Amino acid sequence: MTQARTLTYAQAAALALAEAMQANERVLALGEDLGRGGVFGQYRDPDDPNGQPLVKRFGPERIMDTPISEAAIVGAGVGMALAGLRPVVELRVVDFALCAIDEVVNQAAKNRFMFGGQGRVPLVMRMPIGLWSASAAQHSQSLEAWFAHIPGLTVAAPATPADNYGLLHAALASGDPVVYMEHKELWSRQGEVPAGHAVPLGKAARLHEGQDLLIVAWSRQALVAQEAAQQLAQQGIHAEVLDLRTLWPWDQGAVLEAAARTGRVLVTHEAVQVAGFGAEVAATVAEHTGAKVARLGAPRIPVGYAPALEDESRVGAEKVAAAARALLRR
Repeated sequence: MTQARTLTYAQAAALALAEAMQANERVLALGEDLGRGGVFGQYRDPDDPNGQPLVKRFGPERIMDTPISEAAIVGAGVGMALAGLRPVVELRVVDFALCAIDEVVNQAAKNRFMFGGQGRVPLVMRMPIGLWSASAAQHSQSLEAWFAHIPGLTVAAPATPADNYGLLHAALASGDPVVYMEHKELWSRQGEVPAGHAVPLGKAARLHEGQDLLIVAWSRQALVAQEAAQQLAQQGIHAEVLDLRTLWPWDQGAVLEAAARTGRVLVTHEAVQVAGFGAEVAATVAEHTGAKVARLGAPRIPVGYAPALEDESRVGAEKVAAAARALLRR
């Protein structure tokens, strides 16, 4: 029987990184605050009873603290990857990754194609996304649609500790640049992580079974959708919930099969609804099935600092359940 450990979302990622570093000396990590274990504890050794930072185990040449320059961090990571290493770069929050947008979009994503495959960029860029309580407009964004739009980038967004472990392993094994988006409010969430849990890139997970409609989500919003499905079940409405887990490539087969079976699809995400990745999913469903489609996302406003303002940007389970009921009435 496969052994499992109860780990937090942060510990699960740290375990995957530590295992990869142990197995391959070319894997290393660089970014701000790694020496103290990361802002969220995602670089603390899960095998150490005192939770020591991973630098104590692997040394400062493989867990590297950097100056406060996201452009330099990603630029160095691209260079390391082209030189044969497999770096992980830490951007702390996706909002700060915008300081390195040229390195991500024009250097990491394009190199393999511009030079005929002579160089590869096996680079994992950790960019935590999502609302972060009382962190306001510059620390609470979900910008996954920006990166899914860019050819050459893989985009992953795990929702559970098990998937954070499995997807990070998959990202580290990829030969191409991966934008790896962990949710800022999931770091302390606990869950069972089976030993060697594998999650292939591009494969969705079914979180809830149902035949009345399909709800598609990812990252923390997948858990919100699961909660909404449980509320709907109490009202006699049986919703299927798919967690995409990877936004590029995304599991079109699983979505289209469930869409054709249920006849109604609600796509929900924490990101601003306007031009969000949900539009891509909805359009694909509309083009390939006869299902009725609806989208639900945050309003096009900056996230407020005050709790009442922040709540305006939250897409909670009640809103998802209400949108599902409205879709069923169509």
